[in-house]
Amino acid sequence: MKPRKTNKSRRTLLRSSLLGSAGVLASQLAKPLAAAQTAIQAMQNEDAMTTVGDVDHARNGFDPYQILTDWDGGTVSTLPGGQRLREYNIAAVDKEIEIAPGLFFPAWTYNGRVPGPTLRATEGDRLRINFVNGGSHPHTIHFHGIHSAFMDGVAGVGRGSVQPGESFTYEFDAAPFGCHLYHCHAIPLKRHIHKGLYGGFIIDPDPAKHPQNVEIARSRLLGTPENARWQEFIMVMNGFDTNFDNENEVYAVNSIAHAYMKKPIRIERERPVRLYLLNLIEFDPLNSLHLHANFFDYYDHGTTLTPTLKTVDTVMQCQGQRGILEFSFAGFEPGIYVFHAHQSEFAELGWMSAFEVVA
Repeated sequence: MKPRKTNKSRRTLLRSSLLGSAGVLASQLAKPLAAAQTAIQAMQNEDAMTTVGDVDHARNGFDPYQILTDWDGGTVSTLPGGQRLREYNIAAVDKEIEIAPGLFFPAWTYNGRVPGPTLRATEGDRLRINFVNGGSHPHTIHFHGIHSAFMDGVAGVGRGSVQPGESFTYEFDAAPFGCHLYHCHAIPLKRHIHKGLYGGFIIDPDPAKHPQNVEIARSRLLGTPENARWQEFIMVMNGFDTNFDNENEVYAVNSIAHAYMKKPIRIERERPVRLYLLNLIEFDPLNSLHLHANFFDYYDHGTTLTPTLKTVDTVMQCQGQRGILEFSFAGFEPGIYVFHAHQSEFAELGWMSAFEVVA
């Protein structure tokens, strides 16, 4: 008799696998529970709360540490009327990725990575996104922001779905400023998002349009002297349903379970930190971030230059919600400062990270 499958059994097995086995593949989830438990008893790393072994980032074709600061400003030119044009190239590609040591997931990706490239522009820029569907299913790109109905990237609306082998160019002005996202809006929506078709979309405020907060606006403009003092990172909270039962077994920031716990993110103590946080999780209604031993100011959706929450250490987001966290470790003792989801299961199954604060 086969053991009765339950979500609890699967998640219990995944937790043990992630914390204690260097080579457990997703296919092992279908094996009898007793056999899988025997396979993972040789190694335990629960005290450290990290996976055992290392993900091959070169084989994946993307590195979670590079994703943190890999801003794609596009190819910049000037239109006849003087407006700045930013042009981007994005392709949908089917690709298997390693999300934890030895655990592979059949992803659908933008430009071969999950999350897709972080597009960054300035308020008022003209954006031109050339999209090619190199995948095996119809796809789109839906941008959170302001644009025409034809450019909305929704199946059956405007241009609608882009079939495999076809292409389409999305074009609109960058507005409003803030911390946004983009994702596939093809049907079934939950599968296209969960499989990995999403990414960050940052619109910096134009200082000329915000005279009352010009210095704050300029500090969010990548490449300016004021911005150089800030340490900026993007973190996309996501999860993976490895056996396709509409329940996540692995949770992460920027896709790789426990990546930033095993190799903490290095930050300079005297420079402030700005963190662009996005929640693209599927199958769970909420996600969260809790910062240890410190507090932050939070800008919901990033569309304001004044904090919507001040001096908090935990923030909660529903799917598609995003915001900007600003904080500082100035004067703090150097060392490891942990941050993670405050849903304990999420932390145990991959969403556990840390900063390494250096003097």
